[in-house]
Amino acid sequence: MNQVPQPSLNMGVIGNCAFSALVDSRANIVWCCLPRFDGDPVFNALLDPSTNGSYWGFELENFERSEQSYEPNTAILRTRLFDRQGQGVEIVDFAPRFLNRGRTFRPLTIVRRLIVLGGSPRLRVLLRPRFDWGRQSPQITQGSTHIRYVSPQSTLRLNSDAPLSYLLSESFFVVDRPMNFILGPDETLLTGIEDTARGFEQETSSYWKHWTRALSLPLEWQDAVIRAAITLKLSLFEDTGAIVAAMTTSIPEAPNSGRTWDYRFCWLRDAFFVVRALNSLSEVGTMEDYLRWLNNVVVRSRGGHIQPLYGIGQEGQLSETILEHLPGYRGMGPVRVGNQAAEHFQHDVYGNIVLGAAQAFHDHRLFRRAGRTEFGDLEAVGEQAFRLYDQPDAGMWELRTRARVHTSSALMSWAACDRLAKVAEALALPARVTHWRERAELIRERILREAWSEERGAFVESFGGRDLDASALLMAEVNFIDPRDPRFVSTVEALERNLCDGPYMRRYEGADDFGKPETAFNICTFWRIDALARIGRRDDARAIFELMLASRNPLGLLSEDTHATTGEMWGNFPQTYSMVGLINAATRLSARWDTVI
Repeated sequence: MNQVPQPSLNMGVIGNCAFSALVDSRANIVWCCLPRFDGDPVFNALLDPSTNGSYWGFELENFERSEQSYEPNTAILRTRLFDRQGQGVEIVDFAPRFLNRGRTFRPLTIVRRLIVLGGSPRLRVLLRPRFDWGRQSPQITQGSTHIRYVSPQSTLRLNSDAPLSYLLSESFFVVDRPMNFILGPDETLLTGIEDTARGFEQETSSYWKHWTRALSLPLEWQDAVIRAAITLKLSLFEDTGAIVAAMTTSIPEAPNSGRTWDYRFCWLRDAFFVVRALNSLSEVGTMEDYLRWLNNVVVRSRGGHIQPLYGIGQEGQLSETILEHLPGYRGMGPVRVGNQAAEHFQHDVYGNIVLGAAQAFHDHRLFRRAGRTEFGDLEAVGEQAFRLYDQPDAGMWELRTRARVHTSSALMSWAACDRLAKVAEALALPARVTHWRERAELIRERILREAWSEERGAFVESFGGRDLDASALLMAEVNFIDPRDPRFVSTVEALERNLCDGPYMRRYEGADDFGKPETAFNICTFWRIDALARIGRRDDARAIFELMLASRNPLGLLSEDTHATTGEMWGNFPQTYSMVGLINAATRLSARWDTVI
């Protein structure tokens, strides 16, 4: 019998910047891809909760309720399970991450520690990994203190001081002492199981508490910002510096919508906003890691076409396929692996590259500041931005069946030229300053003239178009226009009238490949909050922000979309774009520290 409840996004995430795992409210690990974010899910019950699905859970006999919380300021998750007699256990989940011998230790290992809270509870351990997207069950072998799960693809080893016979038979047994479970590579532990688990927990807790202690936080909403910042950090694939857009694939944007996408890759657009949000908290390490990855993308392009996304190891081929054997989240397929958007032409990508790299020329804290060589590489990206700013593309919303001259793409091309002029000024290159300023001004004039609609009283989604699009709000965020400019204020008001369902904002009003969007896109709501604060409607912005905070799951995480009627979360999870919006809004709206100290 399978004890995994209906999948829900009321989950926590654990990870260590090498991989991650999602843990539901009853301590089931229902999603975990190895050996990377975009790898094979060894636990896949999020997309297949049937008896064919794979997961790792602790089933408490006569279960009644559960509680779940993070250890403050860490990525360590604690889930408490209680039975009808009030007896309970606590499961402590984490992926080890700490400094060891001058390097960051981040093994492909999940540690689960079981603690008795009271009484003599009975439970059983259900460890059911599968491979090849659930199509292959492993062969199981046993040692004195370990169990091996063997497949042609890989082998996992569970080291545990729990009774292995009970684990193998999935029998209920009385938990009368603390127990430890360490699942990872097929390697022998260097120390005892309990000592290893306890030591890993102490070191991992210390690492995250020191990391969060260094953040420059706003006065208000500190816990929410800390959780968002840790979640963004966990989305970093530290080996290469790539940042994934989300940790899942195929969670639909709305019920039965068919809008199911694989987000386990690095979008240059999303990654820039992640870096920017963490930089606002004085966390520059992620940016330095990302710039390593980004520099590889820039150099390999040789001034030519750059994809909007790549694999976390820079893979360019991300062919999209459908896995027919998996039912999908709540049976709402299809389940997709890979993403066709890698084949798109999305011209805003060049601006996002320049925006993401620009700080490296100005920030004196960095171990390796960028100089004239890097500027030359970046100028090639800028030339591509200028060449394509008024050419049709798929746009930032990745429309699959039509192309237009999207205002958002032209806007980011302007940002590329504008930031290159500023970098040239910092490098004392006056001729290049003039060159890029002239190009920025040319694009600016075209946008102001061709993206403005007198009929709508707003900047619209494409040159000469009439449909409204929330991405117009980015005009203020990238400093293209004074937010008090009547045209921008009018745009904000038009978007509120046509795209908002209460506090929530949809992406656009026109139909796309699947019809009109049903759910609100969380980052658009956060863009609205930012715009309202900029135009002087600060009280409105704070009220909407509080509602967005209430829309998070019980652990403070957000997915991509929110259903305006039900309030339920939809879309891939946890969504970096959404967590970015939370940080940006809190930073902009918070009272200043000097008001209380």
